[in-house]
Amino acid sequence: MIPTQSMNRRKWLKASAALAGAFTIAPGAIGAAASPIRALRMNTLSRYTESAIANEFPQLKARLFANENPFGPSDKAKQAIIDSVSRSYLYPIFEGEQLAEKIALSDGFKKENIAISSGSTTILHAASVYFAGDGAEIISGDPSYDDLTKASEKLKAKWIKVPLNNSYQLDLDAMEKLVTDKTSLVYICNPNNPTGTTLDREKLKNFCERVSKKTTVFIDEAYIHYMGNPDDHTMMGLVKDGHNVIVARTFSKLYGFAGLRVGYIISQPAIIEQLRLFAWLEAGLSYPSVAALTASYDDKEFLQVAFKKTMESKEYLYNVLKKEGYEYIPSSTNFVMFPINMDAERFVEEMMKRGVGVRPWKFNDKNWCRVSIGTMEDMKYFAEAFKQIS
Repeated sequence: MIPTQSMNRRKWLKASAALAGAFTIAPGAIGAAASPIRALRMNTLSRYTESAIANEFPQLKARLFANENPFGPSDKAKQAIIDSVSRSYLYPIFEGEQLAEKIALSDGFKKENIAISSGSTTILHAASVYFAGDGAEIISGDPSYDDLTKASEKLKAKWIKVPLNNSYQLDLDAMEKLVTDKTSLVYICNPNNPTGTTLDREKLKNFCERVSKKTTVFIDEAYIHYMGNPDDHTMMGLVKDGHNVIVARTFSKLYGFAGLRVGYIISQPAIIEQLRLFAWLEAGLSYPSVAALTASYDDKEFLQVAFKKTMESKEYLYNVLKKEGYEYIPSSTNFVMFPINMDAERFVEEMMKRGVGVRPWKFNDKNWCRVSIGTMEDMKYFAEAFKQIS
């Protein structure tokens, strides 16, 4: 069920009013606090956000608090950046369109079905505004990636958090039961962040087919390239079948573009056009980023090598945890989460003192650590620090 023009207009008016209200929450605020979108990115659990870590502990040996690919970008991407620098004074208008068309065709879509932007964060925030508004309800798992949901909550939407099941997976059955005529969006991060768990493909597909008849389903596939064969797990086929589904991808992970910033969504043209009202999508891309991805998009050899190295580092981490007597959640991503025997923030601080950056979490009445997968050297730094305080 694709939103009609009148429905879209009502949502646009509501979201616009909500956004305007959000900017008046803190009159006279300066910097990050002055922007509701930037302020929403603050981690409410801990002062140890990525920026705080970098500022307070500048001598980190292993940067394992952000899910980046330490093996990328590829040599082809690096060379393309060098070659494009002299033209970086240009807006990549035509080049961005060509890249969008290249990606769309690769996924089997028309250009009208795609929007690319400077990473998927821009798209998530555009969706947070469009699907927010007084009375709107947004459903997601808990814990799960929360950029979109936190932003919508600040813009007056009701964020309905659904606990994970006993296997630390998103509980699709429980989520579906909570869908009402007030539900404007159901957000699914698969594989899920921070747990690294995935959903059965057929169960997720059937869920999306049913729920998308009632409301929009947003599938965030940021980590799908770490599942071996993304085509076996993606929900993009639902878009081809005309369902009211948005599928988001980013090149910040296996492609190594976290600092270059390129992401995209695949959806129905009507939804794509509505999201353009709330974000600078293609216009936010840089010339070097477009050149880098255009050159390396089909670099399967690099992706295979990066994937193999990531799996080797993850297996090493598994063995370290086992030897120290710790359980962990088996992960389909480039990070691993495991419960710890002390306060999460204290654990992070002790690891920081030893030069290793990790992330804390608290849920299910437990303290947890999430470790991003780094190079083998990074993981050995982690092991050394971890053994001292475990």
